Amino acid sequence: MWSIVIPTYNRLPILQKCLQAMEAQDFTQPYEIVVVDDGSTDGTVEFLQSHADHFPHVRLFQQNHEGAAIARNTGIDVANGETIVFIDSDLVVTPVFLSAHAKALENSDRAFTYGLVINTSNFEDPTSAQVKIQDISTAFFATGNVAIAKHWLIEAGKFDPSFRQYGWEDLELGVRLKNLGLKLIKCPEAVGYHWHPAFTIEQLPRLVDVEEQRGRMGVVFYQKHPTWEVRMMIQMTWFHVVLWGVLSVGGLLNERSLRPLLTWLINHGKPQLALEIARIFLNWYNVKGVYAAYREAALTKSNTLL
Repeated sequence: MWSIVIPTYNRLPILQKCLQAMEAQDFTQPYEIVVVDDGSTDGTVEFLQSHADHFPHVRLFQQNHEGAAIARNTGIDVANGETIVFIDSDLVVTPVFLSAHAKALENSDRAFTYGLVINTSNFEDPTSAQVKIQDISTAFFATGNVAIAKHWLIEAGKFDPSFRQYGWEDLELGVRLKNLGLKLIKCPEAVGYHWHPAFTIEQLPRLVDVEEQRGRMGVVFYQKHPTWEVRMMIQMTWFHVVLWGVLSVGGLLNERSLRPLLTWLINHGKPQLALEIARIFLNWYNVKGVYAAYREAALTKSNTLL
């Protein structure tokens, strides 16, 4: 038995495509799709309950809005499979997705497989996207497209529920899995197409908030694993301060000052270029968020000792 664990929060339109693709697998082994709804308010639960006959492999579980780490732990706890596949609810896979993971894992228990994730903004036909340089990941363990034996997740202690906001909960678990001696097997045949809408100006407040959250969660990551490697991952180094500080001119280039340029690019059919430019100040917000959270954590620790 294989269990595909999918946490979701307010992503009903793309979740439907995600589940349709998972139901259409060319896979000879039994499998279930464990959907953990993290407190959605967009009708996700009602839709899945009223369309249960369309998704015969789906088992639906609900929780309050507590974040992806706790949702994935719920999925692990209720999963019947010996092998667990994690994907995001905005991922659309090919029919050979599960069989590709299974083939790569068949002679390797002390390992996990990581598939290929191709980013796309094409909602109508997400699987038509071509792989790009930006799609190549160097992460050791990322839950967008990964298969692993359930017992390793349990032995490693599952996801840390301290990660209540956006970012790093999967990479932090990856550190513990690496310490257990697990190896990463790349599985490019297990392709998932990660859909996200084309960049718009209206997304900027949310993207800024995400980077600030990622900074705070990065400090949680570093407190658990205070290594240089983690500092580089979360951008808590003077190199990153100088890099993004210079490129953003100390924050003068931001969502307000660059708004006319970004709007012009979007209106002229270049939303991806606009997003790449926006990443300059988004990374600056991330770096500032990391250091602000680190100072706050140090102050809290100091006051506790006093």
